[in-house]
Amino acid sequence: MECDRLALVMRILTGIQPSGAPHLGNYFGYFKQNIELLGEEENLLMIADLHALTTMHDPEKLRQFRQDLSRDFLACGFDPARGTLFFQSYVPEHAELAWILSCVTPMGLLERAVSYKDKVQQGLEANAGLFSYPILQAADILIYDADVVPIGKDQQQHIEMARDIALKFNNRYGKDLLVAPEPKIAEFAVVPGVDGKKMSKSYGNTIPIFADEAVVKKAIMGIVTDSKGVDAPKDPEECIVYKLHALLLDKADRLALADKYRAGGLGYGDAKKMLYEAFMDYFGGMRERRASLKDREIFDVIEEGSKRARVIASQTMERVRTAVGLR
Repeated sequence: MECDRLALVMRILTGIQPSGAPHLGNYFGYFKQNIELLGEEENLLMIADLHALTTMHDPEKLRQFRQDLSRDFLACGFDPARGTLFFQSYVPEHAELAWILSCVTPMGLLERAVSYKDKVQQGLEANAGLFSYPILQAADILIYDADVVPIGKDQQQHIEMARDIALKFNNRYGKDLLVAPEPKIAEFAVVPGVDGKKMSKSYGNTIPIFADEAVVKKAIMGIVTDSKGVDAPKDPEECIVYKLHALLLDKADRLALADKYRAGGLGYGDAKKMLYEAFMDYFGGMRERRASLKDREIFDVIEEGSKRARVIASQTMERVRTAVGLR
């Protein structure tokens, strides 16, 4: 029975849009935390290619981005034996549930969505998919009876909306048909870009994880610094080079590096070279793993993960279809 499952295991769902080559901020802000969750509970990691259609209109690029993202997760340590990695579009029940939920969702709820207004202000096309994004996101969560959804603070409204939609559906069609999820506010690392702003593809200030060595080195050597000379003491907490380097070190090595900055005698050129070497040491194994992955291997992981996800989704949809009169 479903209630017995919930008593025994927690189901955790997280999702990410395919949007191009991952960078240091993606790894420490998303990849690392989600891979570390594997095995503790029942973990579902969704590549949200249907959501990507709201802003990406190049079919070849979308296909390439989602394939690359699958490769990136496997390279970074995602173990398909301990979690489920799948494409959202390979589980058509997502779109079906989204339509059914749209028929109980008040327009006023969607009009209050902050993310839609923000994206339109950024110049994105104001299409219906972007406006109804929270309904599909609610379907993504509710279709898996997800107990917990790890999110950053900026995503809290979307989870609250998913809960509201689940409760409205249950009030109309029957108690406890859909599980209202709980948000788990995660302290994702905010990684500075090479210019000091938050690292983001939209800012063009990233350090890509899997790019050619020359590209990585150029990005690191281009990090913005102040004009202090080699001999001058430097405050590590104010230095972008140090902040990025510290992500790659354990506590003892972080403290030792901070002392070098404060003591003086460390020029920014040498500091950047040290960061580059630490970067290649940290990601070297992942880069080798990524280069060795075969397309067939990646496809098999996605196919198997999508089948597993669809088994869960189908169970939910049987309840929903019966409740609304489609069975």
